[in-house]
Amino acid sequence: MKNTLHCSRRNFIKKSAASAFGFTFIPAYLTAARAVDNPTLPPSRRINLGCIGVGGRAAGTIPSLTSDGHAVPVAFCDVDFEGSRKIEGNLAAWPDVTRFSDFRVMLDKMGKDIDAVSVVIPDHMHFVAAIHAMSLGKHVYVEKPLTHTFAEAELLMRAEKKFKVVTQMGNQGHTSSGAAQFKQMVAAGLTTDVYKIDAWKEPSLWFMQPENRISAYPPEQKLPESFSDWNLWCGPQAVRPYNSLYHPFGWRAFHQYGCGMFGDWGCHIIDFVHHYLNLGLPTAVSPVRLDDYNKIIFPQTSHIRFQFPQRGPDAPAVELMWKAGADCHPVFDEKYGDIQEDKSAKLPALGEAGTLLHRKQGDYVIMRGHHGDASRIYPRKIMLEKWGAIKAPKPEYTHGTSFVQACLGNTTTTSPFSVSGELTQVLNLGMIAEYLNVELRFDPKTKRFVGNDEANFLLAGAKPRAEWAHYYTLA
Repeated sequence: MKNTLHCSRRNFIKKSAASAFGFTFIPAYLTAARAVDNPTLPPSRRINLGCIGVGGRAAGTIPSLTSDGHAVPVAFCDVDFEGSRKIEGNLAAWPDVTRFSDFRVMLDKMGKDIDAVSVVIPDHMHFVAAIHAMSLGKHVYVEKPLTHTFAEAELLMRAEKKFKVVTQMGNQGHTSSGAAQFKQMVAAGLTTDVYKIDAWKEPSLWFMQPENRISAYPPEQKLPESFSDWNLWCGPQAVRPYNSLYHPFGWRAFHQYGCGMFGDWGCHIIDFVHHYLNLGLPTAVSPVRLDDYNKIIFPQTSHIRFQFPQRGPDAPAVELMWKAGADCHPVFDEKYGDIQEDKSAKLPALGEAGTLLHRKQGDYVIMRGHHGDASRIYPRKIMLEKWGAIKAPKPEYTHGTSFVQACLGNTTTTSPFSVSGELTQVLNLGMIAEYLNVELRFDPKTKRFVGNDEANFLLAGAKPRAEWAHYYTLA
């Protein structure tokens, strides 16, 4: 294993250098080398997938990527082929796919037969898996959030330009009628002068329940026999004793390994407003309420205020208020309700998650839910007046198939790292505020906090373990 990993590190550095000198990577689907025969499509019309992460969220991601028959898995990588959640479906669907426990070994042994890689593993491992694959000229699909730290997102955005591969983050709503509709509404001027955005999410993750709260790392438990390597699971992060709260699912709660509720659902809730309103990076991030605050797991309830700068004459400074957990729903002003026969105002149900956009004119509000949900204008009579700009076309591809078709050169992705990277950085800044519980000022030009050394340290976090350090040296 030691020699294989040494070779992996050498290949990463070699390929990174080759790209810098303008060498061209030839995708495997344009060569004769194929690891799996697909009788329904010729090699020029399909791609081979290396799947890093087979259970959990991958139970939906892999079928999504392969749903139109233009992609087929040729390699599976997972640290636990028996204990990972919902892994049985993918294993049953593709029983003959070669299995690996270490993605570095997978790419060393089968790299010539892999065109694209899906990265569906805990947040703290996204960066190293993605950058390794990109350095080999592989297209990459990475589940949300893109990275665990602000600096990792910055590196992946640079790598996207350097290696010139197709990228996509797994915020599925970004390739939907809802996304096309919101883009259309912006172009029609319906979002002009939005100055305030409420964003909310009801509690759902385990650490947001009072009875599950902890304030210290859990004690060591026996590692399941099905688990290949706990050190490998920990990756660049410090190794802590195994506990079932980390694997197979609870890792998202821990600052060290996950991104909390904001990192998880923020990608599905604020993605439209961040991208299409061109919000960029904030100038201030302020924790307003953090229930049961500690530096081990994310808060039980988290309310955070973001200030985004003015972007133009009709794009004023924006206050975005994120609320997850208790008291998360915003106030919906009765003047925007639908007037009934008895003159009362009927207000919409806000639902478990969403955004509410306020304009300076105060003539209407725009509300949408999450993922690919469509936006609605209230009062609804105004929505009917503006129906031509609100009815949106159905996208040609799903989020997964758009990635595959982009790899084949037939389209472009809607959430490449150039888009999803900056969104993830906003999430990363919110996570730092949740960790420090102090008001923070941020300079979007220098991409540094103002007057807070501890916060600036957290942009990249602790140095990665030596085995993984070379991934963070992209020139």
